[in-house]
Amino acid sequence: MNQRWNHVVTLFVTPLMAACAIAMAANASAQGAGQFTVKVGAGNMSPKGDSGDMSAPALPGSKVALGSGTAPVLIVGYSLTDNISAELDLGLPYKLKLNGAGALAGSGQLGTVELLRPSASIQYRFMPLASMMRPFVGLGVTYARFQKETGSGTLTALLNTGGPATTFAIGAKAAATLQAGVAVNVDPRWFADLTVTKSTLRTQIQYSTGQTHRMRLDPLAVIVAVGYKF
Repeated sequence: MNQRWNHVVTLFVTPLMAACAIAMAANASAQGAGQFTVKVGAGNMSPKGDSGDMSAPALPGSKVALGSGTAPVLIVGYSLTDNISAELDLGLPYKLKLNGAGALAGSGQLGTVELLRPSASIQYRFMPLASMMRPFVGLGVTYARFQKETGSGTLTALLNTGGPATTFAIGAKAAATLQAGVAVNVDPRWFADLTVTKSTLRTQIQYSTGQTHRMRLDPLAVIVAVGYKF
């Protein structure tokens, strides 16, 4: 397991295991039809790999990659039936670094960007209603909106040497999202859950100097949250 995933385990999985241990000594609680839930927690998002080649004029094989980021999340849910629920995933933006890759791998950080990714999903929850632990799967739509794109001095030096600062913009896109996770009832009102999501996200970077990148991000997100049932 690499250093990044060790960090994810420390931040997210360990608290969930602690919640499970507490739940073993508590009575299970149902999350049934007509019930609202609110969850707060943290998510770690990791985009996949790097971009396609930068369009001309640029060195052959010039690529960029977005790093991973962590952000607070707020998730509101409603149980349509005892087994089917709907959720709206909100939260603060993920702050990501834009790094050089491919022929630009040694250039370091080229900029920063914030990613807002609200999503709506429908989930199916397994196991009987009163079970202490209920695995679930879900399908939803995520709207990825990029903001506060800020280029670094390195980016300007690479694309517009001696000229004004180079800026860039990343296009907003909607993406299909798959979910899998488990909810753990701690007491009749409180619960904890772990959710893993995978989105199919394609977008494009446009630089002020005219070059573009096509990007296949397909971000993987791991979310740990504590929730309350109304």
